Amino acid sequence: MTELVAGESVGNWQTTRHNLPAQLTTLIGREREVAAVRALLRRPEVRLVTLTGSGGVGKTRLGLQVAAELLDEFAEGVFFVSLAPISDPSLVVPTIAEVLGIREIGDRRLLDLLKAYLQEKCLLLLLDNFEQVLAASVQVADLLVACPQLKVVVTSRAVLHVRGEQEFSVPPLAVPDPKHLPDLVALSQYDAVALFFQRAQAAMPDFQINDANSAAIAEICNRLEGLPLAIELAAARIKLLPPQALLTRLEHRLHILTGGARDVPVRQQTLRNTIAWSYQLLDTQEQRLFRRLSVFVGGCTLEAVEAVCYETQQEALSALDETASLLDKSLLLHVAQEGTARLMLLETIREYGLECLRESGEARQIQSAHAEYYLALVEEAEPHLKGAQQLVWLRQLDREQENLRAALSLLIAHEEVEVALRFCVALWWFWKRRGYWSEGRRWLKASFALPGAGARTTVRARALSAAGDLAAAQDDWREAHLLLSEGIALYRKVEDERGLVLPLSILGYVMIRQGDITAGVHLMEESIALCRKLGCTWELCHALLRLGYHAWFQGDLEQAIALTQEGLMLSRELSDKAQMANALNNLGHFSLLRGNLVQAKALAEEGLLLVRELGEKALLLSTLETLGSIHLSQGDLERAIEFFTEGLSKAQEFGNETLITESLSWELARKSFIGWHLMGLARVAVAQNQLKRAARLFAAVEVRYNVNREMGPDVRDDYERTIGSVRSRLGEQVFAAAWAEGRAMTPAQALAAQESVIPDTSTPSGQSSTLPSKSRSSSPDGLTEREVEVLRLVAQGLTNEQVAEQLVISPRTVNSHLTSIYSKIQVSTRSAATRYAIKHQLV
Repeated sequence: MTELVAGESVGNWQTTRHNLPAQLTTLIGREREVAAVRALLRRPEVRLVTLTGSGGVGKTRLGLQVAAELLDEFAEGVFFVSLAPISDPSLVVPTIAEVLGIREIGDRRLLDLLKAYLQEKCLLLLLDNFEQVLAASVQVADLLVACPQLKVVVTSRAVLHVRGEQEFSVPPLAVPDPKHLPDLVALSQYDAVALFFQRAQAAMPDFQINDANSAAIAEICNRLEGLPLAIELAAARIKLLPPQALLTRLEHRLHILTGGARDVPVRQQTLRNTIAWSYQLLDTQEQRLFRRLSVFVGGCTLEAVEAVCYETQQEALSALDETASLLDKSLLLHVAQEGTARLMLLETIREYGLECLRESGEARQIQSAHAEYYLALVEEAEPHLKGAQQLVWLRQLDREQENLRAALSLLIAHEEVEVALRFCVALWWFWKRRGYWSEGRRWLKASFALPGAGARTTVRARALSAAGDLAAAQDDWREAHLLLSEGIALYRKVEDERGLVLPLSILGYVMIRQGDITAGVHLMEESIALCRKLGCTWELCHALLRLGYHAWFQGDLEQAIALTQEGLMLSRELSDKAQMANALNNLGHFSLLRGNLVQAKALAEEGLLLVRELGEKALLLSTLETLGSIHLSQGDLERAIEFFTEGLSKAQEFGNETLITESLSWELARKSFIGWHLMGLARVAVAQNQLKRAARLFAAVEVRYNVNREMGPDVRDDYERTIGSVRSRLGEQVFAAAWAEGRAMTPAQALAAQESVIPDTSTPSGQSSTLPSKSRSSSPDGLTEREVEVLRLVAQGLTNEQVAEQLVISPRTVNSHLTSIYSKIQVSTRSAATRYAIKHQLV
């Protein structure tokens, strides 16, 4: 029905607990059905409710109403997942994951990530239009087994036939008996009549039910068997056909409603013929447009309609009028998405349109035009994904995702190998940025399997590079190495130096990850030299950032900074926000390691603004950790906790709890994001003298994070020194007990532990507290709490190394604090700083 897809999502589902579409019209009737389904879902043993019935009976609208009324009963929310645009069962789990904001990370199965995300959540999923993906029902059942608090409502024309399923057959709306016609008041209480009246008034505001037309309206509703979609389509014609004339048309058409093919359900025959009747009301040009529109999946723009549905520019001049006519007749919907106007056929109507398209003999022609249009779109988008307009184009490709899949499916089915490879190559960076790694690899594999795909062409070389890069994103180093090596060999054979630069740097990084560091660095340096020679700015930026990360990981901080600074400069020239955000975060982290906290904060904060705009999830987690560490080093523990807690919460939300892999986009660091944010909270606990809690958190880190493999040497030194200090201050027995508790701690418990933290002022194992005893409230001349602590210890005669040991921070950070302190109190020596501390009673 019209209201099912015409509304916008209410708010941001990532923060408001639901994404239910706003309903532009009220639900007519269904009180009894809503109450019955709610009662089923309240029973503890009922986990899966399938709303069955024919197309157009109102399953989706009923499901949405039930979901809206149960919002308060599911602590983690209620989420609507439309499966109408897809027909491949393998896309069900990715579609659910996309709605919940879960991206593929590493080589973990998306279903496993989904289970991990939902395992502890009290949440309701509404899976809409499941009938075309019934083979995925086993995955839904598997999800329910793994997630004990999850409940699922499915709308489908067929039952799922899985264990635990509770079927609820959605009946048609109540209709009056034309042979025993009630009075007007009683007639209006019938749901079918009320729906007809509402939709008729929407088309013609002065329409009324009266004694003259009541019998015809009752007969119309009866003949249409109370099916909501059929009633809506009929009522929309009221401007053209008054009730009696409308009934006459129905008389003319309904003699075949119980006939036709015997191998399909009667209800399906009824709906098909109801739509057929509406189709017959269109003139020849409108019918042509209607059936051609069925080639689009998930909607389209008016520009796409003009390009695909019309053969000449002259014909396309009528597109606006014909489209408006279909909108008026409720065969086509106008949907606003992110400020853009899209046109959409309801799925059941689109299915009928496809039948008409096949019968017309136009199907191959229109499908080819559709594929050609979307090939042009993705090839136009490709360069923009690496520049100032990348966010605009990423969002446009997001909206067209189902059309892109449909076009690629057609190209592969028709064995159009070169065009399919071009399509995949153009989508390479969209798949990479959005985390559609497995899907991209599947499309590329299918394209490589086509006859003629082995031809040694440049497009094959680019496709091999794309496949290798996506394999590397999932830590499939062996496959990545093979694909990239073949692509590079082909580029060398065809003497395409420009094509070589990107796969060279990617293969270099792959070889580094495989342990062949010398050869890997050599390839990356070869790529950089070629980039400089050929003026390949974006590829140079990409290679510099990767090599900079490697230099940092190898302990060469100065080289890492130099490479990354150049990468940042180039990304600014390109206005590539993604690479810019990556470089800013990395430089923020490097500046922190150098002890330049002011610069580190400025860089990371600029990066955070870009990351939030881009929606880059892994990069967001990394930047939050960087900022948390910066604020911790500055002594701003409250802000540090805010960043680490947000990072830990987001990492949980993104289904990333036990991940040890590279980030979603630019291989920012080999780390478990939960491990990093737990580590940050542990360091805050040390600063708060919460030593037992710190030990628990450090233990929770090591359960999830390979410290020796994934941590740079300088960071690892600080980490090990910090844990050693906590161990010595607690004593071995207390430390061991806290460590054992921490190994069993969940991230949710770690988050809960951030509330109402009371400083631990006890002196474990007979040791005296190592924190200064003076009140922290005295902070003259804008000194932070941590700067006051540093100044007190310096005034007591401690060296930088001793201060670092006392506060469990690095000597570089102590030096950075002293630089800031000297500037604020306007001194230049330790002795002057000591006099200042004594004067202001800080010691």
